[in-house]
Order: sequence, then C-alpha cells, then structure tokens
Amino acid sequence: MLSEELAQIDLNALQALVMVNDCRSFSEASERLGVNQSTISYSIKRLRKAFNDPMFVRQGNSILSTDKCRQLAQEARDVLERMQALSSLQGFDPATSTGSVTISCNHHERMFLMPAFVRQVQRHAPQVTVNIFESAVHGKQQLKENICDIVLGPVAIFGDIYYRRKLFTDRYACIMDSSHPLAAGELTMDRYRKTRHIAVTHNGQWEALYFAALRAIDVRITPSVIVPSHDNLEALIQGTELVATIPYRLARRLSDKLTLKPFPLEVLIQIDMYWTERSHYSGLHAWTRQLLAEVAATI
Repeated sequence: MLSEELAQIDLNALQALVMVNDCRSFSEASERLGVNQSTISYSIKRLRKAFNDPMFVRQGNSILSTDKCRQLAQEARDVLERMQALSSLQGFDPATSTGSVTISCNHHERMFLMPAFVRQVQRHAPQVTVNIFESAVHGKQQLKENICDIVLGPVAIFGDIYYRRKLFTDRYACIMDSSHPLAAGELTMDRYRKTRHIAVTHNGQWEALYFAALRAIDVRITPSVIVPSHDNLEALIQGTELVATIPYRLARRLSDKLTLKPFPLEVLIQIDMYWTERSHYSGLHAWTRQLLAEVAATI
C-alpha cells in the first residue's frame, strides 16, 4: 500500500520534476509550464518528502539533480509519455488506420529494431506506410525540417521542441579476422592501441563515442581505413590485420565469421528516440513510438 506522502503525488508533480530536471531552474520550469514558481516549489517539496531525497542541490548559481532525482525523472518522463499516448489513442484503431510514419536511423537501429518493428506494423496496422531514412549525422535537422517523424540513435538532440525516450543500451566490442594476432589471448589496451583500426565516420561527419573515451585516458588511435557505414565491415576485415570497434550487438552478428573480443574499456551506447511537438499528439505516431519502445525492450 502506498504511503500517505506517495499517494499524494500526481502527474502535475511528476511533470514539474521532469521540467526542473531538464531546465536546471525552477523559474524557467515555471515559465515553460505556465504556472507560478511557488507551484513548482510546492510540487518538489512533496516529492522530496515522498522519496526522502533533496532532489535538487544548489551549486553556485545553478542547481544539480541528485542521483535519485535523475532516476525518478526518467521514470516520470516514461509515465507521462505513456499517459499522453493513452489519451491520444482514444478512437485510434491500428487495424483500420491509414497514413505514414517516417523513421530516421542508422545501421545499428535498422539491424536490431526495424525488422521486428516492421513485422508488428504489418500485422497490426497493414494500411500504414513505414518510411525508413538514413540519419547519418542529420537527425536533428531532419526532425526540424519535418523530413522525418522520429529519429533513433546514440545522439543528443537538445531544444524546447524535442521529446526524448530511452530505448536500449549497448556497449562496444572489437571484431577481427580469426588469423589476427589479437584473436588469441586477452585484448589489453596496450595491444589494442598498437593494432591497425578501421573506423566508421559517416563520410567524416561523425565520431564514435569510444574515441572520446580513449582520449580521456590519453590513448589516441589513427584508423588505417575509414568507411561511411557498418554495411561491409566483414568483407573489409577478412584477410587483414584491421580491427573494428563497433556496438556489441552488431559484432555478435559477425562472430561466426570473425573473432569477437571485448573492447578493453567500458563505454555505454544509449539509443534514444526523438520526436517533436508536431507529431506528439497524433494517435498514429503515439502508437508507433510505443511499439518501438516495446520492440526495443525485447532485444
């Protein structure tokens, strides 16, 4: 049974928490929500009491979210999105709905999300058209210009008009030819640093997250081969001493023909879903986003 304090928490309080967490400002949060700052303060006070946590602490002229606050804000965001989706879905019937949805993503997401997602759409909404675009590094621009409805990927898109939902996480792994010297024994950072690398850069416009992580520990690598996408890594690696550092799920797909080794550094890859106000309240798009989240939860 819920405690008395927790039972008094409503959706308005959760919305206030998410907004203050995003804005890092009580005054800006109150402006965006169109309420008095005292209303925001009262909501946060109730949350502090209910969860026995300060939620926000002051540092200089700004405020910082506590660990529990960040965790609660993500959960609250998901709850609010589900409530909004349920509200939007009134009268929406996938079986008879028509229209289209355009999703922009890259190889990683096309490999692991799109197949199951498309099957579900075909089964439950057969008259809906799904357009899948290449995102590369242009996802934010595509959303802003209404070229696509949803962007998927390990990207950070900021701005008042964008909504975000976490889908899944991955980590890096290394793949190489089975005859590669690194295929035997532990792949240490020293051995990794000294080998030859092949890197994906989307035509030189993008850098994978592991490069920054390596620089943070003063390790710098210069790829011997640079390619625009992950599409033909297997053919390029076989018979060479090249090592590719790619998401683990992609590497696992190639592990029957190439040797897979753990990347010698823990680097999280978070795949998020972004959309804008334009499609936020659409029944079709709300259903699509929920379906993508459900598919992501199974991979």
